[in-house]
Amino acid sequence: MTEAEPLTLPAPSPTHTVHPVYVIGGGPGGLAVAAALRGRGVRAVVLEKADAIGAAWRGHYERLRLTTTRRHSALPGVPMPRSFGRWTTRADLVRYLDKYAEFHELEIVTGVEVARISPAEGDLWRLEASGGRVLTGSAVVVATGWNHTPYLPEWPGRETWTGTFLHASRYRNASPYEGQDVLVVGAGATGCDLAADLAEGGAARVRLAVRTPPHLLRRSTLGWPAQRSARLARGMPARLADALLRLHRIGVPDLSAHGLPRPSDGPYSSRARAGRPPVHTTELAALVAAGSVEPVAAVESFDGADVVLADGSRITPDTVIAATGYRRGLEELLDGLDLLAPDGTPAPHTSAPGLYFTGFTDPADGTLHHLSRAATRTAKAIPRDRARRLRARPKD
Repeated sequence: MTEAEPLTLPAPSPTHTVHPVYVIGGGPGGLAVAAALRGRGVRAVVLEKADAIGAAWRGHYERLRLTTTRRHSALPGVPMPRSFGRWTTRADLVRYLDKYAEFHELEIVTGVEVARISPAEGDLWRLEASGGRVLTGSAVVVATGWNHTPYLPEWPGRETWTGTFLHASRYRNASPYEGQDVLVVGAGATGCDLAADLAEGGAARVRLAVRTPPHLLRRSTLGWPAQRSARLARGMPARLADALLRLHRIGVPDLSAHGLPRPSDGPYSSRARAGRPPVHTTELAALVAAGSVEPVAAVESFDGADVVLADGSRITPDTVIAATGYRRGLEELLDGLDLLAPDGTPAPHTSAPGLYFTGFTDPADGTLHHLSRAATRTAKAIPRDRARRLRARPKD
């Protein structure tokens, strides 16, 4: 790892020593907040339900690479080493998270799942956790992540379908599917990556079920990262932002003749209006053009051994892999607090003093970059917020 100067740690506040700040989730967002709090002399305890930090990243498919540059994907205080290359792999990111926690000497408890958060007396927070634990925190940071609970549409007939069915969260590599006919459902970043991995990894036939064609863009064009363009696009009118991002389509062929037409709207508008981010890949485009990945219509239902598609056609794959996304899974954790928007994310205009959230947006210019910035803001807000409320208490 590239060396970085250690943080100077002032003496912890007595208030936060008695009741620490609990950070729920040991992914990048939770670790970054804990490190920022520790840097301000506030005791933070990370609670991770898995047996290791970075569990979501450990479980992702092996092919995964970040689409954001190494420099703008590092967490506060520890740069990513040059040996990772420009586009960090999943395995390297996992190693980085382990080193990050070690470098900052973070207090982490694994194997503890928090089931519910509720206010407690004295401006504190009560956490009900696995094993019958009841914890009390001066503040709570929820960092359970954007990709928390696998989502599956309610397709008729799926439960009795005779083939092999799995969500993309269970996919690791192409080895188990060698020689098989595989249908990948969903043309987002994960679905496109899995289809490419299967086609290159020995599957006999790979089809990609597409409801809405994605914008296929390059990670960088002439050395200019798409991440940097996305950052610039945020301050532009939609028409100019679309034009800027379309530059990263240079070299990506028009695949309309192969069943994957280009969307009618622009990459920026598509994301802003419909929540459909572009897919940064050149591998999939080449494989579709070569006929190694076949785009087909969206899945409508399952019937016996068949999968029924939206255009009325039927196919009989050996395996279906649903790359249909995730939900935040906050409903039970925050039951009774009325803090969630209809889409299950924390509502932007509601608040509960002492309760904070990080990692519940999907920014165009990189999640890790935003988690780093959010960690600093959250760490600054927590001690200030606690001090203000403690001073407001009436004296005995």
